[in-house]
Amino acid sequence: MTEKAEPEINWDETRPQIIKLALELGPLVVFFIMNGRADIFVATAWFMAAMVISLALSWLILKKIAVMPLVTGVVVLVFGGLTLWLQDDTFIKIKPTITNTLFASVLLGGLLFGQSLLKYVFGDVYKLKPEGWWKLTLNWGLFFVALAVLNEVVWRSFSTDFWVAFKVWGIMPLTVIFSMTQLPLLNKYAPPAEQKTVPPVIVES
Repeated sequence: MTEKAEPEINWDETRPQIIKLALELGPLVVFFIMNGRADIFVATAWFMAAMVISLALSWLILKKIAVMPLVTGVVVLVFGGLTLWLQDDTFIKIKPTITNTLFASVLLGGLLFGQSLLKYVFGDVYKLKPEGWWKLTLNWGLFFVALAVLNEVVWRSFSTDFWVAFKVWGIMPLTVIFSMTQLPLLNKYAPPAEQKTVPPVIVES
């Protein structure tokens, strides 16, 4: 019996994913560091600046800005601006809830109208059958709902420092682990020549 060969890593396709992940993680790390050195308001200002730089680098390096990081960046600037203007950290704390709810609404709402919107985001990298796109979109939509609920529980129940640490070092590992669980689905509904070793990762900064 011939064993099925594991798909080899295509570094030409994997490298942009790694760069994208690093650019999206960078502002979160800056946010965490500055909160520890100063306070949530200074951290928010640095977070906003880091998001702008991250989007600019994405354009310069990858020659494009993905829709979801762009939406996240706009929400960061709006809610970060409100946080600094009103000196109320509630706005930056509910930002992940708003962003994740928005992502979930768009993805799950699209399915109600027969549209798997993740196909328009990752269709140039991943080739899946329609059923695969539908299931992948459903899974990510439900995951964003879970993240929105989790953010509400954490910021309302714990200290600001705990919330910041969890946002950076809790949400990111959860997102990566969840994305890895989607790899069998990707390969199940992809042609053999299109099977992947690296799943898409959607980060809410």
